[in-house]
Amino acid sequence: MSPHGFPGTLHNVIDLRALRDDPDRLRASQRARGEDDAVADRLLDLDSRHRSALTRFESLRAEQKSAGRSVSSASPEEREPLLAAAKTLSSQVKEAEAEADRLAADLSGVLAEVPNIIEEGAPAGGVDDFTVLDKAGAPRELGFTPRDHLELGELLGAIDMDRGAKVSGARFYFLTGVGAMLELGLLNMAMQRAAANGFTPMIPPVLVKPETMGGTGFLGEHAPEVYHLPADDLYLVGTSEVPLAGYHANEILAADALPHRYIGWSPCFRREAGSYGKDTRGIIRVHQFNKAEMFVYTTAERAHEEHLRLLGWQREMLDLLELPYRVIDTAAGDLGTSAARKYDCEAWVPTQGAYRELTSTSNCTDFQARRLNIRYRDPEGKPRFATTLNGTLATTRWIVAILENHQQADGSVVLPEALRPFVGREVLEPVGAKG
Repeated sequence: MSPHGFPGTLHNVIDLRALRDDPDRLRASQRARGEDDAVADRLLDLDSRHRSALTRFESLRAEQKSAGRSVSSASPEEREPLLAAAKTLSSQVKEAEAEADRLAADLSGVLAEVPNIIEEGAPAGGVDDFTVLDKAGAPRELGFTPRDHLELGELLGAIDMDRGAKVSGARFYFLTGVGAMLELGLLNMAMQRAAANGFTPMIPPVLVKPETMGGTGFLGEHAPEVYHLPADDLYLVGTSEVPLAGYHANEILAADALPHRYIGWSPCFRREAGSYGKDTRGIIRVHQFNKAEMFVYTTAERAHEEHLRLLGWQREMLDLLELPYRVIDTAAGDLGTSAARKYDCEAWVPTQGAYRELTSTSNCTDFQARRLNIRYRDPEGKPRFATTLNGTLATTRWIVAILENHQQADGSVVLPEALRPFVGREVLEPVGAKG
């Protein structure tokens, strides 16, 4: 029997009713992602068999109840055959219940592996098949050979990778002196700008239960990225999206209060599994970093506009930091499990001669809300699943772009004007060789 007291109860991560009405939508989404489109047929088959099993169970249970009433009112001579029939029915009910539960488990297992259905218009293909939507700012003509962010960080007394590795291993680091002040200033700037735009500032827990991590879609294809503490059965989050998504789990939100907008500041942890040999120098790809993450609960009808607002707030932040960047529409095969559409802002990194991701903003439609059972009541009073969206507003990696784009020939870095009040200085000056 399911925990809800009824066999085969499901918390669907894909709307099965919508799938029955339009299976081609899932098929097209799977093909765009480079995934198996036959999963739609497997789901339809399991769904049909599951519903048939439930119908049989309900019919047999009704018959069993009727037989029970007949036994209680039967005469002594009628009772024995009726009891025998009731016993047979009881066995059949148990078998039907077990079959419904088995099919529900099979259906849930397949559903759990199916990524969100992409939004119409998202580019098909893999990591290199994105569409460039816009560019802002031109890469600066430096007039000298630029130093990379690690060399600059060492000159400024801002980044210490060697001692990070000594203390914790590869891909760990210390931000020291002005490096620590730069990160704190950057994140404070993001938090204050978000608060001014109506976001509620949050400092969330960074250890979460399996149902929270799984509910946000990070225990599927992303599971190798996640740190797990087996003794406590808790997970370290790779983004505050995870605890912020779990914040309203199993709640029905007031529709007239939507959207709920939160900005979470948290340390983030990623194993970087599969990234051996990639970005091993400096702080581009590390195991621990800090991030300010926007998270929104809204309705499906408002989600597209809200997604563009998140992108707009990200662009405002990058413009204030005077960073050249481009906006890309991420291809379906690079969306991850939960996102239906994702826009990235990639800043220019002079020493790499390339744009590198600084922000992402994703519309996860009702994918996470279904898993976490987050609903609101529509104007008719009917509960509907909420839509969740997320977007980066600042993170440790931004230091890379700030240092490299604003460096001077002598190794100093002139901070963008908007950031200066938060760091407490205009220029970061070299401090000499490492101690």
